[in-house]
Amino acid sequence: MIRWLLLALLWCGPALAVGDPADQLPDPAQEQRARVIGRELRCMVCQNQSIEDSDADLARDLRRIVREQVAQGKPDDAVLRFLHERYGDFVLLKPPLKPETVLLWATPALALLGGLLLIRGLRRHRPPPLPDALTPAERDRLAQLAGRPQE
Repeated sequence: MIRWLLLALLWCGPALAVGDPADQLPDPAQEQRARVIGRELRCMVCQNQSIEDSDADLARDLRRIVREQVAQGKPDDAVLRFLHERYGDFVLLKPPLKPETVLLWATPALALLGGLLLIRGLRRHRPPPLPDALTPAERDRLAQLAGRPQE
């Protein structure tokens, strides 16, 4: 029973990231916009989570910045642009495709290609098949060479 409770608490952790009502905007439409924007921004501490899913202090600060900007009436792209200019490409969960980020975008394809080449290489270098059993003539010749009497 305790295991299930702990599992449920761990699973609900990201949902509670903006759990403090003081951090939420009073207007539900603005709060929803802020959450949508926050899902496009990377937590730079966790790196694989959006700021909406992270409990890190930096993610909390970024959520506050997003909510302040939304409350000021700035459009979504202006809020994203503000944070992008301030923190760079890394803050975006989907960074733009440009020469500096092409390796980031190409990494999954390169990993897949590398895996396929590895599999192909392993298939080419299989050990030779084991020879068939000796024929009676080969067994006789082997016995002669070994100096043993024939069977």
